[in-house]
Amino acid sequence: MEHSSTFTTMMIKRRITEALDQRLNEVPAVVLLGARQSGKTTLALKISEGRPSIYLDLESELDRAKLSEPELYLQEHTNKLVIIDEIHRAPALFPVLRGIIDRARREGNSNGLYLLPGSAALEMLHQSAETLAGRVSYFELNPFNIIETEDRSNKTWIRGGFPESFLADSDSISLRWRTDFIRSYLERDILQFGSRVPSERLRRFWIMLAHNQGGILNKANLARNIDVDNKTVSKYIDLLTDLLLVRQLQPWFSNTGKRIVKSPKVYVRDSGLVHALLSVNNLESLLSHPVLGMSWEGFVIEQIVSLLPDFAEPFFYRTSSGAEIDLILVFPKGNKWAIEIKKSLKPKLSKGFFYACNDLKPEKQFVVYAGSENFPLDKDTEVISVYSMCQKIAGLA
Repeated sequence: MEHSSTFTTMMIKRRITEALDQRLNEVPAVVLLGARQSGKTTLALKISEGRPSIYLDLESELDRAKLSEPELYLQEHTNKLVIIDEIHRAPALFPVLRGIIDRARREGNSNGLYLLPGSAALEMLHQSAETLAGRVSYFELNPFNIIETEDRSNKTWIRGGFPESFLADSDSISLRWRTDFIRSYLERDILQFGSRVPSERLRRFWIMLAHNQGGILNKANLARNIDVDNKTVSKYIDLLTDLLLVRQLQPWFSNTGKRIVKSPKVYVRDSGLVHALLSVNNLESLLSHPVLGMSWEGFVIEQIVSLLPDFAEPFFYRTSSGAEIDLILVFPKGNKWAIEIKKSLKPKLSKGFFYACNDLKPEKQFVVYAGSENFPLDKDTEVISVYSMCQKIAGLA
């Protein structure tokens, strides 16, 4: 089954494939960021099929041994694309790469030298940005998006987008994979990033975030519930954010003179992990669970944000008087799209949405709902399926 799943994963084309391949023709190194098991290695190997390459996995003792004298080894392969997987495990490699890249530049052979997949966002960004400044580009690989899988059912919502979870032979096998994934992060992976966080306490914290999916960050409440201080809560949430497991959606600040909510909304990024953390094993169980609405909201937001081009930024909007929009997309010239998210097949908008639109004057207004047909709600607002919304976003690139 493992081989079959891997084969199927390779058959699902990742949206960033061409852009990543093209970028390797333009710069010496590309850092490919993504949560563990999101498909980075599969994509890297797919890219390698089109050019001479070698693959090194720093979780392999044999491959680490090859790099015992890294400059000597890598200098012998400057005519190939060198893929170094989980490079955050060897930060001392970054200065070596810089030296080799600079020598290759002087010799006129500087592009497409290194593809560097890794699982820790800020840690890798800091290491590579300081050492490889001017020599590196960054790509983020998210779990499967519904545009990639062409999924118009609830499968991606229930199971999430991690390839092994999405492609499992049954919901129960998928849930078992996600449960093991969570355990692996808590017991092994987080320690590899140098964090001395008690795994059971972090598990309780992660479960609390799932219960409060999409809630405004309240550090005091979270701290009280797991018996720690606010500083520790900040450490935990930043850790999960850096590991690309949690998203902190920031509020949009406008000059409307209104009192704006200033704390971020917090989402567990993958809906399948939300359900695993809450022991929700299928659609039937989810439909009767209190997290239903916020699970759908988080799923839709992650689908949209994962497709956003670099020139657009996501926010939410909420005032103390009740004006609220679930998702605001802000474009370079300041124009905005307002997106409200409803699980209902017959969505009804609150006055707060219209008050917020009056405040912000968005260029377009959408309601993403659980149905499949698209239709106008009024002269300014379109009701649209999540798949159609994602098609619109993908078309912006």
